[in-house]
Amino acid sequence: MKILVLNCGSSSIKYKLFDMESKKVMAQGGIEKIGLPDSFLLVKLPNGEKVQIDKPMPEHTVGIQLILETLVDPKLGCIKDLKEINAVGHRVVHGGEKFNKSVLITPEVKAEIIQCVDLAPLHNPANLKGIDAIEKTMPGVPQVAVFDTAFHQTMPDYAYMYALPYELYEKYAIRRYGFHGTSHRYVSARVCEFLGVDPKKQKIVTVHIGGGGSCTAVLNGESVDTSMGLTPVEGLVMGTRAGDLDLGAATFIMDKEHLSTAEFNNLVNKKSGLLGISGVSSDCRDIEAAIKQGNYRADLARKMFIYRVKKYIGAYAAAMNGIDILVFTAGIGENDPYIRAEIMKGVSFLGIEVDEAANNVRGEERVISTKNSRVTVCLIPTDEELMIASDTAALV
Repeated sequence: MKILVLNCGSSSIKYKLFDMESKKVMAQGGIEKIGLPDSFLLVKLPNGEKVQIDKPMPEHTVGIQLILETLVDPKLGCIKDLKEINAVGHRVVHGGEKFNKSVLITPEVKAEIIQCVDLAPLHNPANLKGIDAIEKTMPGVPQVAVFDTAFHQTMPDYAYMYALPYELYEKYAIRRYGFHGTSHRYVSARVCEFLGVDPKKQKIVTVHIGGGGSCTAVLNGESVDTSMGLTPVEGLVMGTRAGDLDLGAATFIMDKEHLSTAEFNNLVNKKSGLLGISGVSSDCRDIEAAIKQGNYRADLARKMFIYRVKKYIGAYAAAMNGIDILVFTAGIGENDPYIRAEIMKGVSFLGIEVDEAANNVRGEERVISTKNSRVTVCLIPTDEELMIASDTAALV
């Protein structure tokens, strides 16, 4: 069985084609700058070579058509006919309270995804464009929606509710949903497989830190708390997102700066976080370079980033009455030994001991705590696309 996985953003499309018998990636790449004249497709070939195809793509259907043409291209492709693709799996960011697992896409499911647009106005419309584009270009091929929020639907009500008038929850479903669920589900299951332990008997904290970031408490295989909320802006300090913020500060800033809700939303989502504090970049590599040059604000940004992660690990230790396994994943979690070490040292009260030599690694499954550490700390590279492909194969 061959499964195409699509992750459609507002101006981008990432894709991977999987052979599910071997779980190998047959093809992968991504389109950037949809809607702009300099849009392009970057294809990553099996030998590591990258080929860029420049083409104006005014909307997603044109982009997906180019991806499909590339898959069957004699030089760049890996299949002879699109009929070899058995199904398409889509990342859908917000499933609201309707979806606690992945589902086959039907007209009714699409209608429910549309109902969630208010909760994810930047993401769900783009996800829907991808679904519509496949319907047009590959009619009749089964499609599956895999929701970022689904894994967190096991959170108890006292964890997901906000202390607002209950009527607001009843009217608008205002509550904490959490995101990165596919990643947290994958790494929490994979680490147990890697360590040879029963996931139904573990207290795990998963730390997904990249451009976006979230921590999740996974108790006996189920998410019981997570740091993102109604939207992805709550929780950790992120690349451009503010994370936790006093609501009083929000109204104060809006009054003083005369900001509309849309302008304030842009401030906390795209101008804050590491970028806002450092004034340098949202990328930890750029911030590290600035720190080496003596940049105070860059140093402050990284310290705030580390501090917020430590606080959430401590909070989830309290929520689950202990931790057995701590997992780092995503861009920073997989590739920044310094940040991992500082976070681990900051929660040494849990009995965590860093293995400095083992921790000096990037993007490789590995135990990075010592044998004497009371909590086993692991680096597990995430694979959301494989999780989406696996769900899709199981449903079709």
